[in-house]
Amino acid sequence: MIDLSQKIAVVSGGATLIGEKIAEAFVNSGAKVIVADINDEDGNKLADKLGDNVHFIKTDITSDENIDSCISESIAHFGGIDFLINVACTYLDNGADSSRDEWLTALNTNVIGAAIFTQKVTPQMKKRGGGAVVNFGSISGKRAQPGRMLYATSKAAILGMTRNQALLLAEDNIRINSVSPGWTWSNVIRDFSGNNREKADGVAEPFHLNSRLVDAEEVASSVVFLCSDAASGINGTDLAVDGGYTAIGPEQKTDRLPELAS
Repeated sequence: MIDLSQKIAVVSGGATLIGEKIAEAFVNSGAKVIVADINDEDGNKLADKLGDNVHFIKTDITSDENIDSCISESIAHFGGIDFLINVACTYLDNGADSSRDEWLTALNTNVIGAAIFTQKVTPQMKKRGGGAVVNFGSISGKRAQPGRMLYATSKAAILGMTRNQALLLAEDNIRINSVSPGWTWSNVIRDFSGNNREKADGVAEPFHLNSRLVDAEEVASSVVFLCSDAASGINGTDLAVDGGYTAIGPEQKTDRLPELAS
């Protein structure tokens, strides 16, 4: 059991399904959590559900003023910040037909929002002797996928950003890592599948070694681990929480050689 008592985590995008499970995992480890999200209805519901150790702050990560306000209110409410989890993102993506404005919106949200939040929060971590940041990459940042361009490019950029942040902040005892989930039971998969988990698992089965979607709880436990002292030797690294998605190639899990002899 990881003990994060006396620690405070800020989770941007905390009102999403993945963000909710991350908040729950931190609370179960003894930490206090700031849920920072643009969705005030779900954010407030989550804070009410999880109790006094969780506080919601409406935050648009494309706004420097919103980020500043979130950090100030976090410190006023809980006394400091030890961890930042950059979950918030947009799935805006029209593939190769994406417009300049769509490119700028996607990169501003998925990459620049996380970069600026990290830049602004790290002085507070330094005051507490160090901290940890977990960025959210994706299998989309590692493999070409049909119909995608903006999301994939932004997630690939996050992986590069993570390495450079880790290098630049190591002297301040701040570790920066990322997680790259596979297909995960999340807002987007829930909505695409009509909230049908069985159907979604069936679609994901051939290209995940685990033969199913990744659970949001599995992503959350990995995030908490990366923030803990148990991961003190891990820095500038991407952790694939993808059920084996990136371990296999286009042959997937089927031996195709017998087809040559048939």
